[in-house]
Amino acid sequence: QVQLVESGGGLVQAGGFLRLSCAASGSILSINTMGWYRQAPGKQRELVASLSPGGSTNYADSVKGRFTVSRDNAKNAVYLQMNSLKPEDTAVYYCNAVVKTRNRLLVNYWGQGTQVTVSS
Repeated sequence: QVQLVESGGGLVQAGGFLRLSCAASGSILSINTMGWYRQAPGKQRELVASLSPGGSTNYADSVKGRFTVSRDNAKNAVYLQMNSLKPEDTAVYYCNAVVKTRNRLLVNYWGQGTQVTVSS
């Protein structure tokens, strides 16, 4: 079993910043892609940013230039630095990790979600 624990959400004014953190623990042999998704009320969950073990990144067009994803492979952790936040960034943010478990299965795991609210 693998757990993803997120932290760092909250309420911030437009133009402000937040940093989300996510740490994976449990039966982990290695972690492939890690990243962040978000889901706003009434909308589908969407990719915000992802990062491969080798450092390749993928960002949603709406966050390019404002958000930065990073990871610490030694800590099995991924981070999302969110700058110049806008009200439309308001959503529940979910950490995601594609994990090779100790029994050598490749499994997609999700965190419990952390609320980010940006006031105008």
